[in-house]
Amino acid sequence: MPEGENHTNGELDALRRRIDELDQRIVELLNERADVVVGIGQAKQAEGTPIYAPDREHAVLERIRRLNGGPLPQRTLQAIYRELMSGSFALEKPLRIGYLGPAGSFSHLAAQRKFGASVEYHALTDIRAVFEEVARGHCDLGLVPIENSSGGGVIDTLDAFATARVCVCAEVLVEVHHNLLANCPPDEIRTVASRPEVFAQCRNWLSTSFQQAELLPVASSAKAAEMAVGEPNLAAIGSTLAAELYDLKIVFANIEDTPGNMTRFFVISTTPAGRTGNDKTALMFTTAHRAGALVEVLNVFSRYGINLTNIDTRPSKRRNWEYYFFVDAEGHCEDENFAAALDETREHCGELHVLGSFPRASEPV
Repeated sequence: MPEGENHTNGELDALRRRIDELDQRIVELLNERADVVVGIGQAKQAEGTPIYAPDREHAVLERIRRLNGGPLPQRTLQAIYRELMSGSFALEKPLRIGYLGPAGSFSHLAAQRKFGASVEYHALTDIRAVFEEVARGHCDLGLVPIENSSGGGVIDTLDAFATARVCVCAEVLVEVHHNLLANCPPDEIRTVASRPEVFAQCRNWLSTSFQQAELLPVASSAKAAEMAVGEPNLAAIGSTLAAELYDLKIVFANIEDTPGNMTRFFVISTTPAGRTGNDKTALMFTTAHRAGALVEVLNVFSRYGINLTNIDTRPSKRRNWEYYFFVDAEGHCEDENFAAALDETREHCGELHVLGSFPRASEPV
């Protein structure tokens, strides 16, 4: 064997031994950290403090971002620490997370990326059920889709907030890639099933590639995948997770019309989130029945320097032509200027509800 090769192998062996030493130290430190987590969990339970604290989660991830000098990418470290926090939840008190099921839905995918592998996930039949299970205490937290970057607001979630007994405590951004899933050849597909919002996000592709197929709206993309297993000429539009869980082939990948397609989810809880200094607040209100009332509300936020990042509407379903306005605004409801703006805004509203303040999500999980 050439002398140079021996030298190279020797260097490689030395580097691998160094990796083994570092791994031993990392495991020791992780378990030392876990011992502290157990103490924190005991203190929280004694005080009746919630296990999941979105403001603390935000602070930990921000601190890791500042400490990172490379070469590991930020998203890699963030993913590692999300799993660490997931394991911490299991040590403190196992968390039960409700989401729109069945297993394999985009909500399931988002929940896994947010809360990791060490919590319990509970698939629910519809979005309203997620709200109800959290309100009843059967789930510690719920995850619901609120809007898509190309399809707009999710109607079922907006409607559920009208009677909700929960609050928004966090938001999650997820890059969404839609896939056509089936166990039959493309020319045998007669029906395509998914959520209506998913059809809207793939409208152009469907109109050019499957214009003869019937579009069948169902409660979730995972429900569509479940149906595709048993119906020979039916395809589903769903996630790669659904393809894996239901043993479906990905006939066509990434069929969404808009590159960079993003869905925003809310984490709902019965406990509000604390301030982080980089927060948003979700509001729901009806305006007083007089001309210019909506403009007056918007002007209040403008005067107080509060940026509104999103506005949506839904019928109140109590009176004809009465609407709920849903608004996202930068800031926390406990900030001095925000609280003052809310006090003045109430003068122009029939109803005003703070749905929750939460740490602002700056990048997808």
